[in-house]
Amino acid sequence: MKKLSLYILIAAVAGASCKKDFAEINTDPSVVTTPDINSLFAFSLENMESYQGTEWIWENLEQLLRFSQHLTTDPYELSTNINSRYGVLYNKVLPNLFEIRAQVETKADRERYRNIRAATYVAQVLHALKVSDMNGSIPYTQAIQGRTEEQFKPVYDDQKTLYDTWLKELTDAVDSLSGSPTGQVNFGASDLFYANNWENWAKLANTLKLRIAVRYEGQDANVTKRVFQEVMESAAGPIDSDNAQFVYNKPQHNPIGNDIDYRSPRFGTSSIINFLKTTADPRLQIYFSPNDLVGSFRDTLTKYGRTLPAFININDPLVAFQGGPADWTTDPGTASWYKTTYDAGGNNKWRLIGNINKRFFAPRYGIYSTSDGRMLDYMATWAETCFYIAELIQKGHGAGFDTKGNAEYWYNRGITASLQTMNKIAVAALSTTGFTGNGEAEIQAYRNHPNVKLNGVNNLERIYVQEYLNFYRQPNEAFVFVRRTGYPKNNSTYYPRNAWNEPIPRRYPLEEPPLGTNNENWQNAQQEQGFTPGDRGVPALSTQRLWFDKNSPDFGKGN
Repeated sequence: MKKLSLYILIAAVAGASCKKDFAEINTDPSVVTTPDINSLFAFSLENMESYQGTEWIWENLEQLLRFSQHLTTDPYELSTNINSRYGVLYNKVLPNLFEIRAQVETKADRERYRNIRAATYVAQVLHALKVSDMNGSIPYTQAIQGRTEEQFKPVYDDQKTLYDTWLKELTDAVDSLSGSPTGQVNFGASDLFYANNWENWAKLANTLKLRIAVRYEGQDANVTKRVFQEVMESAAGPIDSDNAQFVYNKPQHNPIGNDIDYRSPRFGTSSIINFLKTTADPRLQIYFSPNDLVGSFRDTLTKYGRTLPAFININDPLVAFQGGPADWTTDPGTASWYKTTYDAGGNNKWRLIGNINKRFFAPRYGIYSTSDGRMLDYMATWAETCFYIAELIQKGHGAGFDTKGNAEYWYNRGITASLQTMNKIAVAALSTTGFTGNGEAEIQAYRNHPNVKLNGVNNLERIYVQEYLNFYRQPNEAFVFVRRTGYPKNNSTYYPRNAWNEPIPRRYPLEEPPLGTNNENWQNAQQEQGFTPGDRGVPALSTQRLWFDKNSPDFGKGN
């Protein structure tokens, strides 16, 4: 009985204790209830890059760069593997950035976190804009409010609302980041891109404003001009140097690897290769690999009495670089040589059309970890910024304020930035380079080439073409460019676009949410945009356009 009474007493005390301190006693010490801000930021930044192996294979190399005619490859359907950017935004980018801001609001010294808060907006707009570029209306103003406001059915904001919201968020971020850095808390080593250089975060925000400004032009050029003026009058300015570029640089980063040839190898189109050849562009050997018409190949042809196919000019000093039709159906004779070797006699089997430079895209292609080559991924560049400014000035949007140089000045800076950045990517990849050192002599010669230098006749087209060539490693921006401008242009005497028969989808199909979740808002957004809900067919995707794209010219029909 004494033992029983003791057990009852112990149980009673224990029961009371559990009831009184239930939350404390039953808290799992392995569960993080207040995650570290630095870790949250690094996670979001890392995931903006790490998912892109899928994107490179299923979208960039197989679809977007083919549609823009930067390269050509076998045509494939838009698989269900596309649009991974969308899920990444809501699952791996936005939640942590929202959590950072929520934590900041609870801090007594939250003013010391002003720049941290601002940087979260810049990062999320960078990726959210990319998502909207292919999807149009997406949840944003009511997104990620399930935990805080029990908002589980966010509206899909239309693209105009998104652009206006992002412009305000970016402007506020620039204002915050341009303040005194004294006393500001930073991200430590978790800022993978700028190492807590707040001025560079502000520059990125301004470059993103320019991205939105050029997208806005087809709907309201007055907004384009206003935003352009804001950026040029900003004390921080946009990205204006190599150090301010937004680049992912990790030694072991290998998103593409041997999958660069997945389903089909990639080749250069005759349009881009011929232009690079006629202008003696240093990027020719950076972007593309030579065929087998090298060395003493002419002697071999003579020895065996062979004649090359008619599309090849044997006297071309750059005969080793050959492109073909972007749409293989337009010139099946030449296209047959993409995957067929030429019998030059004896044991000589030659490739007549070279591939894209695989090492430039995938430094560890074929050799994996035995290479010290690194893939530098530039998400926002100095050259892109310069060409936007040159374009906007040339169109007259820079009247009435200081653009800090004329269109030619920014055009030449853009060319310099592009050549140096592409060469830097090639050096890091242990790939073929266009020059050694800073390439000052080669760049100056290129800028002075009569087919490159602005001539007062087709200045806008020349700016557009250089902008286009610079987007070879930015497929999303390349596809936005060809949609909004209609360049390269059909039948141009300067840079003619390749003939093309295939209908091109101008957006991605946005899948319906699971039944019983946010179906009504999804349905409304699809109908408001003029889309056929659930239609994944190319006829719908090629004719039912996004808001920014509704007034754009057809492919190849730029003004």
